Amino acid sequence: MQFHWKVLAWMVAGVLVGLGLQAGLEAPAWSGAGLDARPAGLVVTKSTGPAARAGLGAGDALEEVIVLRGRPEEHRVALRTVDDWQAVLAESENGDTLWVRRAGETAAIPLTLEMDPDSSRARWIEPFAFAADIFLSLLKLLIVPLVMSSITTGVAGVGGMGDLRRLGGKTFVYYMGTSLLAILLGQLLVNTIRPGAGAQLGLTPDAVAGDRNENFVEILRRMVPDNVFEAMTSNGAMLQIIFFSLLLGWAITRTPEPYGKRIGDLVDSFFRVMMSMAEGILALLPYGVFALLVKVVAGTGFGVFKPLLLYMFTVTLALVLHCCVTLPVILRFVARISPIGWLKAMAPALMTAFSTSSSSMTLPVTMRTVEERGKVSNRVASFTLPLGATINMDGTALYECIGVIFLAQYYAGLPGGEALTLGAQATVVLLALLASIGSAGIPSAGLVMMLTILSALGLPLEGAALLLAVDRPLDMLRTVTNVWSDSCGAAVVARSEGELGPAEL
Repeated sequence: MQFHWKVLAWMVAGVLVGLGLQAGLEAPAWSGAGLDARPAGLVVTKSTGPAARAGLGAGDALEEVIVLRGRPEEHRVALRTVDDWQAVLAESENGDTLWVRRAGETAAIPLTLEMDPDSSRARWIEPFAFAADIFLSLLKLLIVPLVMSSITTGVAGVGGMGDLRRLGGKTFVYYMGTSLLAILLGQLLVNTIRPGAGAQLGLTPDAVAGDRNENFVEILRRMVPDNVFEAMTSNGAMLQIIFFSLLLGWAITRTPEPYGKRIGDLVDSFFRVMMSMAEGILALLPYGVFALLVKVVAGTGFGVFKPLLLYMFTVTLALVLHCCVTLPVILRFVARISPIGWLKAMAPALMTAFSTSSSSMTLPVTMRTVEERGKVSNRVASFTLPLGATINMDGTALYECIGVIFLAQYYAGLPGGEALTLGAQATVVLLALLASIGSAGIPSAGLVMMLTILSALGLPLEGAALLLAVDRPLDMLRTVTNVWSDSCGAAVVARSEGELGPAEL
């Protein structure tokens, strides 16, 4: 059986096993908080899991909980006894977000419920979750050394500064162009379909908001590391690592013999070793995908997708149009490549992107697929793909634009709400483009960057917490879009450099 069909078979098996576990085993919602009734009210006696992450601590007195999920308006429940709290939990599901207000405070804090770790379903999921976590960790350990060595080798192998400027210019123009096209498509659809108009989400304009002081100047500042070795200790510092790798590769081309060649050969040898390691880890891909999907589907199933269906439809339609129309048109008329042939060649990378929800984790598969099945030279692939895994986020940019305008449409329908002007929407487009560049290639990174855009527009941030309920399937789809665009970019740049391999597919 061909490898990508083997991956697909295990993906289907993972979904089926996950649905079986969800249907056959109970798993009540769990807050991680132990509560006791005291004269002062309901007091937290134990804080673990979700409660600890929400900032609830032992001794905190709780006065009220606000239930939002699936209601036309917020449902406030006064907390006087433990039974009051248990009744709220009994009506909730895994993944729901409750807004809890401490006694004497006006602001509520979000508490996202999880599956009860002592439930029978959780015990059955545990071995799959363990295997999935090990597999994801194996992919993560490749990210920093593979990105650094591949970009450095790619830049050093380009040749003189003129070649580097030409190759880098083509790559940058493609990435910025496709991201902007994706955002504009998302803006067109969300304004045409208007999924947020008249929606019943139970959010209020005066709800809790987070830190609104983030700005994109910080993204530009963080691109230059003050300690590159410290940056290498975190997968979240990819922009810094890429900046250093570009400088190192450029410096190798400028250093006279024999020193530049020695360092270049050393980095190239390290890159080859990392690719061999990646091949060994990727042999486990079908089984890692199986464990990952069992964990996700058994934990959430499809029940969390019922709310916000029109919003999900809008995002999905935009992603499908971008993947099936915009990018194939570029392949056909700019690169003169068969879109169907290129899609078949990229199947292993796209399946990996769908299951991992991470373009960075998929990078080893993408590089191997583009070079071996897409017939793109290592010179082009090692330069364009690691860069694309960090700054080319077509699906993420499109998603952020739709998500922000969707929430703005909802808030505009509330008393005192105002619709986004064309000028404000232009700001959303620009911020979505910049946010997609600064977004890490890890699961749900786009949702985190959405908070920055909401902050810049002065919109409450609790809406982004609500979108967490449907983020996982959309994250899988937009990661496929990101990786598909990266691979198309490698093909376009390769054809512009005169390579004939991709055109033979």
